[in-house]
Amino acid sequence: MIYLTYGEPPSGVYSSQVCDVVNFLKKEHQANIRLLAVISLHDFKKAKAQIQKQCPDAIVIPALPKTLYWRFNTLILWLICIALRPPVIIARNVIAANMALAIKKFSGVKKVCFDGRGAIAAEWKEYDVEVAEAWKNEIDELERKAVVNSNFRIAVSHHLVEYWREKYGYKDENHVVIPCTLSSGFVLTTADEKTILLKREELGWKKEDVLFAYSGSTAGWQSFNLLATFLYPLLKENKNHKVLFLAKEEANIKQLQKDFPGQVQQRWLSHNEVKDNLNACDYGILIREDTVTNRVASPTKFAEYLSAGLPVIISENLGDYSRFTHENKCGIVLADAIKVSLLEKPVPDEKRRMMKLVEDNFTKKACSNQYKKMLQQLN
Repeated sequence: MIYLTYGEPPSGVYSSQVCDVVNFLKKEHQANIRLLAVISLHDFKKAKAQIQKQCPDAIVIPALPKTLYWRFNTLILWLICIALRPPVIIARNVIAANMALAIKKFSGVKKVCFDGRGAIAAEWKEYDVEVAEAWKNEIDELERKAVVNSNFRIAVSHHLVEYWREKYGYKDENHVVIPCTLSSGFVLTTADEKTILLKREELGWKKEDVLFAYSGSTAGWQSFNLLATFLYPLLKENKNHKVLFLAKEEANIKQLQKDFPGQVQQRWLSHNEVKDNLNACDYGILIREDTVTNRVASPTKFAEYLSAGLPVIISENLGDYSRFTHENKCGIVLADAIKVSLLEKPVPDEKRRMMKLVEDNFTKKACSNQYKKMLQQLN
């Protein structure tokens, strides 16, 4: 079978949610699967090498310059499928699924699995994604076809399945829910107190300070205005409240640093350095506005925070995670009547419990039964 991606460059997310999935299915489920990545011509040689370093047998081909012309790449997909004769295509995202469905009758492909990563049509409209207007008008129908016409589906959240039912009339049970998971290399380890204190000293903060971490982008759906509404009272209330942004430098972060000198820091680190900095913190922040895009989402940051032992401060209606946080007592849902300023630093046993939640719910191994069901249905 082929795992098809379209228009996604190599990144940390691509490594953990694509390459790692393909390798996991090969190793743990003995799946005969091969990655086919259709990527931009921009830095094509470098991007191809990055993908093939992680998946040596991956087929990496260039997409036509404008995404609007994705249908022409369908011809290339057809030729590849004529040559390789894969019985199944697992297609990550709406465009990849429509490419796979278009060639299904003429290529020997028997089944298409739509790997749904979110509510794409809603995201484009809610966050004014820069694509041709004609394509914005078409995306609803493309997403409907991907959901309704595929033989099987992967959803990143139960809320996404509910969205499919309400928006597109999906009535079947031919799906599995697999959240965004950590890389297979995740190891359950707790940073010792000495290491944590050294990192805090490096940041210029004290043992008694309560450190709140924000990791990730500060643009678009990440809802910085809502985040600022939460942070300003928190920082104003207590000088020992500190915030570490693991994000690119940005005007809003600079303003926070100006308003609260010594309480806010910003760092842009490599993927491998993030964990050490998160380990030194006490809570992770995951605050986003209440939109369709966020209601069905599966942010990888949730699992990353828990993997560092950090309880999560999360907004209401964020994918399946707000309920998970409430039920598993692994943080605070902002709708709950709890005063965040009274939070105490989590003790080591509590941090270990956060990590165990990750191991049991947000690793590929934890989702092995869902992957098994998917492969059985596709076979």
